[in-house]
Amino acid sequence: MATRPSLYNHPAMDAILIRDLRVEVLIGIHKREQHLPQAVSLDLDIGLPSDAVFRTDRVADTIDYEQVTLRIRALAASGHFGLVETFADRLARMLIEELGAPWVKVSAAKLGVLANAKFVGVTIERRK
Repeated sequence: MATRPSLYNHPAMDAILIRDLRVEVLIGIHKREQHLPQAVSLDLDIGLPSDAVFRTDRVADTIDYEQVTLRIRALAASGHFGLVETFADRLARMLIEELGAPWVKVSAAKLGVLANAKFVGVTIERRK
């Protein structure tokens, strides 16, 4: 987590935000869901690994959101997930373990699967 002091003398909780990233995922416990990909919407808060990027202005000192989206699409294409919770947890672990995020908040939602509801999903938070 970036811990540079703020104006108010407490640590900053700096994050990269990605909102409403849509990916196609084989996801669900019902038979029909095991063969037909579904749209999943993702909202991500990804903690910055340090405050170095504010001094250097270099992508090497942060988490490259293009790499984030490429890895998410690869994870989504890697196989079937029974639950949205499982997909969100694997995504969170990948962001921390492979891309170096100190913390993440992941919201994953299946779109249009429940009558009279825009989406059904989960929000999880994980730390190193």
